[in-house]
Amino acid sequence: MQSADTSINKITAYHWQLFAICVLSNVFGGTVSTLMSVYLPVAVKDLLGEVDTDNFNFISAYVNSIFIFGWAIGGMVWGILSDQMGRSRAIVLSIGSYGLFTLLTGFTNSWILILVWRFLSGFGVGGVLVLTPTILSEVWPEKTRSIFIGILSIGFPIGIFSAGLIDIFVANWHQAFWVGMIPLSLAALCAWLLRESDKWALSKKESGVKKLKILFDNNHRGNLLVGSLTFGAMLIGLWGIFSWLPTWIQTLLTTSDGQQERGLSMMVLGAGALIGGFSSGWFSNAIGHRRAMMLCFAGCFTTSFLLFKTNTIFSKIIYVEIAFLALFFGASQGVLSAYIPELFPSVIRATATGFCFNIGRFVTGTVVFFVGALVIILGGYGNAIFAFSWVFLIGLIATFFSKNTVKTKN
Repeated sequence: MQSADTSINKITAYHWQLFAICVLSNVFGGTVSTLMSVYLPVAVKDLLGEVDTDNFNFISAYVNSIFIFGWAIGGMVWGILSDQMGRSRAIVLSIGSYGLFTLLTGFTNSWILILVWRFLSGFGVGGVLVLTPTILSEVWPEKTRSIFIGILSIGFPIGIFSAGLIDIFVANWHQAFWVGMIPLSLAALCAWLLRESDKWALSKKESGVKKLKILFDNNHRGNLLVGSLTFGAMLIGLWGIFSWLPTWIQTLLTTSDGQQERGLSMMVLGAGALIGGFSSGWFSNAIGHRRAMMLCFAGCFTTSFLLFKTNTIFSKIIYVEIAFLALFFGASQGVLSAYIPELFPSVIRATATGFCFNIGRFVTGTVVFFVGALVIILGGYGNAIFAFSWVFLIGLIATFFSKNTVKTKN
């Protein structure tokens, strides 16, 4: 693989090529992440027949949580591997892995195997979402870097939108997971087209043990804490919400099978996040990273309250509230994806970014698993899902105290 020239401040044909690969890998990562949530009521009925609410909640919790744990472990492991083997090789392997195991999910009729494939799919997605902003932060010209990393963040919500679209047009959940063939093909293309980051090449002389010591030394410990709390808070809140959003909508319906409403809700979620992510670079450049993140946390908490505490029957206003929630969520992903990698030098950038992006997922996976129990304790899906929203206030506080954080240059 060739070396990309990162010294210029001009956007070249290779930069556009790299950007397209990063966006597409994020798009299909978003599709893979939410596809099972959309089809869960159908898949459970197909494989297990009619089950009561308690058993459905138990099964759903396992499926959602196992994916998040795979994502968390994958994001951290791929970050470490990327600092050792290079950005481009790690991206190729992570895209290929989530494509393969998504495809295998579509050919599976065993819940045990579905759990295995979902874990491994999450492992690959976790890598892609760490590695793509990392390589762009090292290769993309500095003048427009924040804007394009912000635009990159719309890939995931486009994937969420696509999952809803697939649900509307593909009734058979097995066939829906054949979408894994596309990222598999993309991985093969990446192996041919991607070049290595010059900044990584200059930093690869350091040993893995020394890199880990650098990661936790006094110079980077504060940034590691801030990055973990801010990204983790947004992650926990949003995963708790959109993993269970289709199921909550289903409980509000009395005269419909819910296929259209579930699909449209995920499409609106994806569309709102797309707009938020696309505008996040200009937004954060205008008011600063810190203010932008504080506004996102406050907006997510407020719209979550409106969505889950004021709706007891399904109405069109739900789509509007989902759109605003997604708008703040999408903007936060763009801001954080640009901000966090630049807190660390190239020698530990992928490892540190992987840590910040994924340490919260271990908490997320555990908490999402207990949503079924929270439904009973708190009296319904709306109350249980809203409980996750309080974590946005933790993120707001952490962001407030991040004002003295200084970006670390290469």
